[in-house]
Amino acid sequence: MKKKEIFSIYDFAKFARTTRDTLLYYDKIGLLSPESRGDNNYRFYSHGQLSVINLIRTFKTLGMPLSEIKRLNNKRTPDLTDQLLGNQLNLINEEIDALIRARKLLKLLKETIHSHLDIDETKITVQSFPERAIVLGRQNDYSGGKNDYDALFEFYSDCHEKYPDLDLNYPVWALFSEERIRRQDWTWPDRYYFFGIEGYDKIPAAQYAVGYTRGGYGGAHDLFIRLLDYIETNGLIICGPAYQEYPLNEICVLEEKDYLIRVTIPVKRISL
Repeated sequence: MKKKEIFSIYDFAKFARTTRDTLLYYDKIGLLSPESRGDNNYRFYSHGQLSVINLIRTFKTLGMPLSEIKRLNNKRTPDLTDQLLGNQLNLINEEIDALIRARKLLKLLKETIHSHLDIDETKITVQSFPERAIVLGRQNDYSGGKNDYDALFEFYSDCHEKYPDLDLNYPVWALFSEERIRRQDWTWPDRYYFFGIEGYDKIPAAQYAVGYTRGGYGGAHDLFIRLLDYIETNGLIICGPAYQEYPLNEICVLEEKDYLIRVTIPVKRISL
């Protein structure tokens, strides 16, 4: 059967599995124009132009912008196609990496929220925690009138420089040295850290006194007092820095005063 050589825009759209509006747009941007026009200005396409449609569909499926498809269509060579395919493959790999990082953060946030929905905020317990990887910032500098916001800004800047691909939306929590705990000075932390990221630093495996309270950032004073009293009353001693975390924060709680704060302090029993 002899192939039909000329199609109206409606027939061509049907054979090309596209729409009339799409063909009009391709004509407007110079990507695919009609083979000819009739006396009534009707658009007519040739059978051979179906190959251009196949090219457009293939590269659109691969996520390539129409501007790049137009460039390829106007100068189609194996070398140019190979170059554009390589560029698109790099972009897709970057998007995949970004999606993997987003999935990891989503899982962490979901697991953190879910595991703290039914916490008894009145209880202090001693729990065994395994070693956990973190990204730990440098010692915070509060000299020259600097405050905790200055220290946090320096922490973010350092992390961005050392880990340019690091997602800075991971939870940022605070570390208080053992010395600072003993002198009851926990207004501003000694260091900040990212939790949930496979960094080079570790929170060691140990027994931890664990307590909770509600409040905004820096609002754990009463909780620290309760923890110190519990540690002393139960024959325990502090054996490391405290970790102050906000498992339920602005991500899922409307009012700052209702954020859930968790403080963990490594402890061991006094040897007799």
